[in-house]
Amino acid sequence: MEPQQVKRIIEALLFASDRPLSLTQMKEVLEEIDPAIIKSQVARLQSDYADSGRSFHIKEVAGGYQLSTDPAYAPWLSKLYRKSRTERLSRPALETLAIIAYRQPITRQEVEDIRGVNVEGMLKGLLERSFVRISGRKKIPGRPFFYGTTRQFLEFFGLESLKGLPGLEEFQQAGLELGEQGSADTAEEANSGGKEDGKVEEISQENRPN
Repeated sequence: MEPQQVKRIIEALLFASDRPLSLTQMKEVLEEIDPAIIKSQVARLQSDYADSGRSFHIKEVAGGYQLSTDPAYAPWLSKLYRKSRTERLSRPALETLAIIAYRQPITRQEVEDIRGVNVEGMLKGLLERSFVRISGRKKIPGRPFFYGTTRQFLEFFGLESLKGLPGLEEFQQAGLELGEQGSADTAEEANSGGKEDGKVEEISQENRPN
């Protein structure tokens, strides 16, 4: 298959998908094409868009690639979707999610200690929207659940990984109290398994409660 055709197929895949596509997913479609070639054609597409001054580009999100509009056009896009706000998070939900993102793995009680209010309803909503998952149990009396963020969280906020989280200063300027020592680096470590020794019991996917 000619490189130009590979590039056009990749462009079509990205255009048609409403979720980020990983190299593995594109390889499943382009079966005979080496992953390195697929990656190089993604880069060529990105270069083509930049050179021609297009209003969109290819962004790396949650371990995959996704077509994304240039932020400069946000005012016009917001007018188009003004009547559709179903995905907007309330401030309490955003505060709860921010605490979990920066301090994970974290228990519900620990989130409530930071926020000073009951977060049961907020946590349930975040679980239902798959922004948060149960990642284990804390090995203390009562064995409370640990919570962490998900791939869906990264996709929704357009993040390649937790290292892309904004700094604490930005959250604090918005009035979000996350507690001490929260950072994108600690969140990344927690999400990849850097949990407190002897304090976490992992929960397999099939044994997680609904």
